[in-house]
Amino acid sequence: MKNLQSPGLLYNGMRRQKQSEARSPMEHRKRRQERIIEKNGKKILVAGPLSPEEIAGYAMHPKLDAFRRPAEQQEALIEIAGLPEGRIIAAIDGDTIVGYVTFHYPDEIERWADGGMEDLIELGAIEVADEYRSLGLGKAMLEAAFADGQLDNVIVFTTEYYWHWDLEGSGLSVWEYRNMMERLMKSVGMIWCATDDPEICAHPANCLMVRVGPEVPLSSVERFDRVRFRRRFMY
Repeated sequence: MKNLQSPGLLYNGMRRQKQSEARSPMEHRKRRQERIIEKNGKKILVAGPLSPEEIAGYAMHPKLDAFRRPAEQQEALIEIAGLPEGRIIAAIDGDTIVGYVTFHYPDEIERWADGGMEDLIELGAIEVADEYRSLGLGKAMLEAAFADGQLDNVIVFTTEYYWHWDLEGSGLSVWEYRNMMERLMKSVGMIWCATDDPEICAHPANCLMVRVGPEVPLSSVERFDRVRFRRRFMY
């Protein structure tokens, strides 16, 4: 997973909107999910997909700063929630967002957009504020995102790069963190997949995780395979 958007927030938001409009219409299922998690004296609401208006009505926890300042992060979440395919699942404590997961089309400058696939969705980022970790919020947000067949008609992928991981804050080694992330993704049926993407191949801990929804046609799987491997003669 990575930055939700590169530094030019407004420009990239406009670019994402144009990307969404340019793709063929398809059904993007957004079926509201809510769940209360009570643990360690905290009572957290996991809910989504959230509307832009809902996200704007909450405060952002000051420690949701892995990618940018919380206020800028909130603006990015609002933009993504407004996209036809975009979805934000959040963990909420009172009136404060303490964690979130994002889903959207891959950025057009990345190889994952090369196939122009309407049924390829990126799990772009997952973040939980420090004091709310170890409560199972990451898993709960992912389960809410995939619940009720919402993503059964798409391929969902995420790219894991070790340089984006909070190794210092977690106290984990690179491989311990990788194993933690892999277990988290496997909880919703995402599995490791090979690729010749240079960034992923840059370090053995980096990986591509994918879930092919049960309603995805074989033609889309084949198109995604061609995106995964540009240098097929190597495999």
